[in-house]
Amino acid sequence: MRWRKEGSSDELRSLSIPDYLVNVLDVIDAEYLLLEPGEFVVKNSREIDSFGLIRDNKLNSEQILNLVRAVRRSNKYQEATLELPRGPVGAGTHDLLVRVSLVGTEGLALVLIFDDSEYRRLDAVRRDFVANISHELKTPIGALSLLSEAVMGASEDPEAVTKFASRMQIEARRLSDLVQEIINLSRLQSDDPLVGAKGVDTSDLVSQAIDDSRLVAEARKITVQFNPALHVQVLGDRTQLEMAVSNLIENAINYSPDGTQVSITEKCENNLIEIAVTDQGIGIPEKDLERIFERFYRVDPARSRQTGGTGLGLSIVKHVITNHGGDISVWSAEGAGSTFTIRLPQFQPSEKSETETKA
Repeated sequence: MRWRKEGSSDELRSLSIPDYLVNVLDVIDAEYLLLEPGEFVVKNSREIDSFGLIRDNKLNSEQILNLVRAVRRSNKYQEATLELPRGPVGAGTHDLLVRVSLVGTEGLALVLIFDDSEYRRLDAVRRDFVANISHELKTPIGALSLLSEAVMGASEDPEAVTKFASRMQIEARRLSDLVQEIINLSRLQSDDPLVGAKGVDTSDLVSQAIDDSRLVAEARKITVQFNPALHVQVLGDRTQLEMAVSNLIENAINYSPDGTQVSITEKCENNLIEIAVTDQGIGIPEKDLERIFERFYRVDPARSRQTGGTGLGLSIVKHVITNHGGDISVWSAEGAGSTFTIRLPQFQPSEKSETETKA
C-alpha cells in the first residue's frame, strides 16, 4: 500500500507501507508514529497529539529522536522508559515506554508509545490519600458528635435545641462539601485528561465558569468582568478545565468584599494560553503564598469556615492544570487583592493524524 505525504521540502513523496503493518496499526493497543528518513511523520495514531510530539510534521522529542537514531545506526530494535514533559510549562510529566524498530525496505521507523503515567499516579495516590483525609474528616464528625450530645442534654429547652440543630446542619453541610471535594480530587487523580482529549475553546470555557458563579456574585453585588474575544483552544477534558476555572472564580468572589470587582483576562503568546483571575479582596500573606496549593491548607481557617471552604479548591486547580501540561502562579498583596494566573499550551493538532491520503 502506498501513502502520500508532504516531505521536508516542497515535493510530495510516495512511500510504500506494508499492508500487514497498516492492519496491525489499526488494532494495536498503543500510540504510534511511523517515520521516514529525516524523521518526518508519515502516519500516526489519533491520540498522539496529547503527547505534543509532532511539530511541522516532524518528530519533536529529542529523547525519542535519539532512540530512533540509535536504531537506524544499529538496525536493531530498541526500547526505553522515558519521562517527557506534559507541556512546555509546568511540572507534569508523561511516563512512557517507547519501542522503536525499522520496518519495510524504505527506511521507515515505527515508534510505539505506551503511557504508564496513570499507573504510577494511582500508586502515589493510594499512598497518601488516607493520610490526607483522616484528620480533615475528624473535625466535622467530632463537631456533630458534640452537638448531638448537647441536643440530648437540652431536650427540655426548645430554644437551645433549635440553636444546636442549626449548628448541626452547618457542620453536616461542611462534611458533605468536604466529601464531595475529596471525591472530585480522587477522580482527578485517577483520570488522565489527555487520554481521549479534545480541543476546548478557552473563551467559551471561562464564560461558562462565570455563569456557574453568577448567583453567588450577584448576591454579594460583585461584578465579574470578562471579554470573550480570544477563542483559542487547549487540548484536554472540558469538565476538568471548567472545574478549575470555576474554583478560581469562586475563590476570588469568596475572598472579596461586597460590591467589588473580579476581572478575568486571557491572552495567547508563544503558543501559551494565559488566563488570569484578579480580585480586590483581602490578599494573601507572603508567608502563605508557597503553601496555598497544598491539600487542605487554609490561610485563614475561620474565614474558610465562614465561606464554606474545604481547603481543596486550589489544590484541585493545580492538579487539573498540571495534568493538562500547564502551570499556575499567584501574585498577592495584603489589602490589595490577588491574581491567579494559569498557563496552558495552545492546541495545535497535527495535520496528518489519521488523515493521510492514499495515492
